[in-house]
Amino acid sequence: MREETPSSPVARQKPEALTIHGHTRIDPYYWLREKENEEVIAYLEAENAYTEAMMAHTEALQQKLYEEMVGRIQETDQTVPVEVDGYLYYSRTEEGKQYNIYCRKQGSQDAEEQVLLDLNELAEGHEYLRLGVYQVSPDHRLLAYSLDTDGSEDYVIYFKNLQNGKLLPDRIPDTSYSGEWGNDNQTFFFTTKDEAKRDDRVWRHRLGENPDRAEQVFHEPDELFRVYLYHTRDRRYIILGSESKETNEQHFLDAGEPAGDFYLIAPRQKDTRYYAGHHTGTFYIRTNSGEAPNFKVVTAPVETPGREHWQELIPHRQSVKIDDLDLFTGHLVLYERENGLRTIRVSGLESGTTHAIDFPEPVYTYRQERNPVFESKLLRFTYTSLTTPESVYDYHMDSRERILKKRKPVLGGYDPDDYQSERLFASADDGTEIPISLVYKKARFTGEQPAPCLLYGYGSYGISVDPAFDSNRLSLLDRGFIFAIAHVRGGQELGRSWYDRGKFLHKRNTFTDFIACARHLIAEGCTSPQKLAIRGGSAGGLLMGAVLNMAPHLFQAAVAAVPFVDVVTTMLDESIPLTVGEFEEWGNPKDPEYYEYMLAYSPYDNVSAQEYPHLLITAGLNDPRVQYWEPAKWTARLRDAKVGTNRLLLKTEMGAGHAGPSGRYDYLKEIALQYTFVLDALGVT
Repeated sequence: MREETPSSPVARQKPEALTIHGHTRIDPYYWLREKENEEVIAYLEAENAYTEAMMAHTEALQQKLYEEMVGRIQETDQTVPVEVDGYLYYSRTEEGKQYNIYCRKQGSQDAEEQVLLDLNELAEGHEYLRLGVYQVSPDHRLLAYSLDTDGSEDYVIYFKNLQNGKLLPDRIPDTSYSGEWGNDNQTFFFTTKDEAKRDDRVWRHRLGENPDRAEQVFHEPDELFRVYLYHTRDRRYIILGSESKETNEQHFLDAGEPAGDFYLIAPRQKDTRYYAGHHTGTFYIRTNSGEAPNFKVVTAPVETPGREHWQELIPHRQSVKIDDLDLFTGHLVLYERENGLRTIRVSGLESGTTHAIDFPEPVYTYRQERNPVFESKLLRFTYTSLTTPESVYDYHMDSRERILKKRKPVLGGYDPDDYQSERLFASADDGTEIPISLVYKKARFTGEQPAPCLLYGYGSYGISVDPAFDSNRLSLLDRGFIFAIAHVRGGQELGRSWYDRGKFLHKRNTFTDFIACARHLIAEGCTSPQKLAIRGGSAGGLLMGAVLNMAPHLFQAAVAAVPFVDVVTTMLDESIPLTVGEFEEWGNPKDPEYYEYMLAYSPYDNVSAQEYPHLLITAGLNDPRVQYWEPAKWTARLRDAKVGTNRLLLKTEMGAGHAGPSGRYDYLKEIALQYTFVLDALGVT
């Protein structure tokens, strides 16, 4: 790497004493929270300029990687249409355009196309655009959609007449993600947030009436809980749910009587969750009630849906987690997880027969698709693996025939046989076996010499990081990299217990598991500390920060995207969006036991005078999930404390939020920057 000639920015120190439980922390960069302070913006812009200067010598490589990534995608492309009531719905992209175009045809593929929504047109004049609600009315005459234009996740709902293409005067600002139509095609239910960005209210709006006078149908006062909406697959009921990380309850409304009342299925019970679907007068309920951490399925009559009427249909299994269920006229589909892999089980509701769908590779995953037609015998899902591009299948649930509808094109001569995927296991500190999924190009990695490696991890909220294909990753694999995923505790790859053993007062397992995976890859000769880079974002950025404090010598470079690193200060401030709801993930530091435990791993609070790897940190100025000041403060403290000459770079998106750039080309430029940083740090040319 070249010598660092530009001077790095220096954030002013203004010590702030933070005292709780008789313990005082001194935070020299607390003032960076002042978003309206010109000095804060100037500091972020100085860091951006510094990053640009320090990466200037890599501009040609960044452009080359970007062109490689663009060159692999079919820029003008179309999704597989979904047929509903004779309409074929799909989205498509056009070469050179950043965003999707949503369309439909009536009757057949040969019919004239109707453009419902062109996000490219709607993005004009905005640096950022994200689509939230996208709901066509049951009679297919109206479209409700919502847009976020700055990354703050505050959406405006619009209504479009699909008969004449004109917008209705109804316009609802400051809404959230959820929205559902009543079956009268005139009533729309939506959600809004409180000041802490928590989805706390559900409203009923009738088209043509003043949106300011929408009727509030539900308010959730408990700050641990958030509300949401969905339709049952048969469109008979609208489900209104309120949930925390560990507890929920659901209400239901006859969608054919949208002016009616919502009725409670079962009252909330602490640490109990349930999710209802409907079939011919019966609720099919996936629940962890009654010591079923991996979930079971029960049924109950719509007339008497309470727990006292629940009848067990599918019992809890210790080795199988039920992730979700789908109901069709003749079938019940369970999306499950066993031995760290996702599986699908199909049951005939009349025949009583059950079978599992076979998958061809030892390491793979799938994505559930919409499947909006209740009467269908076809189940659509998207299959993928570390070597197989996304492949959309229609699966006949009776004949068991599998029809490949489309495999995502990978241009440039990609051959999956040139690549190898594997699953390894690392032994954690307590003896637990931690899965590692990895992929590499056979011709570039023979196992005789350590290879450059990018190790990815997340490990929070029970989110499983499943082994899926990414064509962008080929720019690393074709340069001899191994790409690896550490399936650390805190996800649910191996069931609910895998999550429980990586949260609250067991959170440290997430970090030590990741370190164990890194050490295993090194011990097996796959890589070496000088050739090992790591990457994680959001809560995965917390993982990055923790392991860099604990074992910086294992890594040559790290990318921490929008990292949650100022754990204790954030979790003590209930005015920050999402904080209170996170108490059931990390714990509440107002409890001295949790305070001490969280303080012991909080990356910001444990920065020390040691040599850290080369580090690229990203932030979003409008990010409501991880406030920009967390990565900014962390950067400032690292710059003040670290020793050695390794690079420390902060890049803040000044007009975006948690997800970074919203356009597909802008996103690829961001990935190209991150990959270039890793290649440069590892000396791979």
